[in-house]
Parts: sequence; structure tokens; C-alpha cells
Amino acid sequence: MELPQLEYFQCVARTEHMTRAAELLSVSQSALSRSIARMEAELGVPLFERQGRTIRLNRYGELFLKRVNRILKEYETGKLEIQNMVEEDAGEVNLGFLHTMGSRLIPDLISTYRVHVPNIRFQLHQNHNTSLLQQLIQGSLDLCLLSSFENMPIPLQWVELWSEELFVAARNDHPLSGRESIELKEIATEPMITFKPGYGLRSITDRLCMEAGFIPDVPFEGEEVPTVAGLVAAGLGVSLIPDVPGLDSSLVKLRVSMPECRRIIGVAWVNERYMAPAARRFLEYIIKNFQNGQEPASAVRQSTAAKLPYPGE
Repeated sequence: MELPQLEYFQCVARTEHMTRAAELLSVSQSALSRSIARMEAELGVPLFERQGRTIRLNRYGELFLKRVNRILKEYETGKLEIQNMVEEDAGEVNLGFLHTMGSRLIPDLISTYRVHVPNIRFQLHQNHNTSLLQQLIQGSLDLCLLSSFENMPIPLQWVELWSEELFVAARNDHPLSGRESIELKEIATEPMITFKPGYGLRSITDRLCMEAGFIPDVPFEGEEVPTVAGLVAAGLGVSLIPDVPGLDSSLVKLRVSMPECRRIIGVAWVNERYMAPAARRFLEYIIKNFQNGQEPASAVRQSTAAKLPYPGE
């Protein structure tokens, strides 16, 4: 049974007249009669009582009409929702991002973009690298901001945006707390509070420690920077984290001179999958404003102050 058949049936049921329905539908009466007959044959019951030129729904037809009305209404609603989603200036963007971006970067980025496109809607998904990549490949995300990864899945496109320094976080009474900088190997014997496997910061921490010549002793694993920082503040070890706002005041952030401790942040999307105009425009905006390598806070401030045009202006 095809959608036009349902529309034909609905029109005949409303007009109770085959000729009038055919005129409204711009089809021949014979074609309309055949369509109704095929529908009745498929359902195995008659839907109308025929009285000369007038036809009326029987009890089977009345029951079926309720369902057809619902089907056609859902179809129209679905078309409208899709149109709203793909509108360039009032569509919807499904954006994924790392936990560390949730407190400042993402709110600032969205509020700045909405200066240009006030009616845009966002569905936000906060998670770690591995989960974001899975969601992206599965199609529940349009694009995501995450840290670099070694083996990029084939369908993904990746653009590097900026580099972010990582610091050793320690209590302010730590023996190294008065130093301007340290080498990472100086904390080789200390417990390392880090993140669970699958998190980009965990992979980066393991790699940097290996470059420094040691395997970290990891007594605790967290999922968010505030949790990890809280464990460090409790005196349970040290950690390697980015400079995020709102950390415990009892912590110090020690710059690492060797090896260079940074992570690369970029934007990823599925290269050959259809992307709605709203999401495509937001992606272009991100690349335009951040691909110069600036720290994100500086890029957002400059975009806001200068009111830089977004793609299309």
C-alpha cells in the first residue's frame, strides 16, 4: 500500500463522492476506483457502502480512516520537522564535545554564534573521545569537537583547530609547587590521578609519561576534570590536565618543560554523509574562527568584539 492510495482513500471518505474526489485529486475516476478496489482487496474487506453515485464508509472504513488520518498527519508533521531542521538560519545542530569544554568554551561558542544566527537550535552531547566518535559514525551527531586520535576511522573528516597546553596539577603544599616549571619525569614516582580508558586525556597522559621514561601508577580514574582535580586536592596524587576554570583553589598548575605537554583539539564529521545546511554553516563558522591556532577563549573574544561574519554573509 502506497502513500497516494491512503490520500485517495481519505479524500473519498471525506467527500463521499467518487467523481468529486477524482476532481479534487486531479486523477481520473476510473484510476481512483481501481486504487480503492486494490486497497480493499489488500485489506480483505470492503471499506464503503455504495449507493448509486454516493458512497459511504462502513464500519471497517470508519475504523481504517482513523488510522489513515493519523498516518498522514504524522507524515506531514515529519516533513515539517525535517524542513525546520534543515533551514539554514533556524535549523538544528547535533554537536558533540569533550567534558572539559562544557563549562566555558561551548556556552561561549554557542552564544557568540547566535549573535549571527539567533534562531539556531542545538542538541548538545558531552562525552569522551571514543564515545563521541562512535556517536558520530552512527549518525546521532552532525559534528564534534574532540582531541586528536591516532587511527582515524575511514569515513571521518578531521580539521585541527588549536593546541591546548596541559599542566601538572598538584596541591599547593607539594614539594614542587614553588617551581616555575618541571620536567614530567620528576613526578614519575608519584600516584597519577587520570582518566578512564577511552578518554583522550588518558591516552595523552600515558603517551607523555612513556616519552618521559616511566609508566604512571594510576590508583584512581575519573571521568571529568573536576573529579580528578578534587582527588588531587585531597592529596591522593597528581594529574595532567588542561587549564580549565573553577578548579580547587588549593591546587597549583605546574608548567612542564619536557616533554612538551599539549593536546590538539579539532572538529570531526562524516565526510560523505548528508549534513543539513544549519550544521554545515556552523561547521564552517567553527573552522573560520578557530583554525588559526589561537587558544579558544581568545578566538571567541575576538569573534564577539569584531562581530566577524559567519559563512554566507
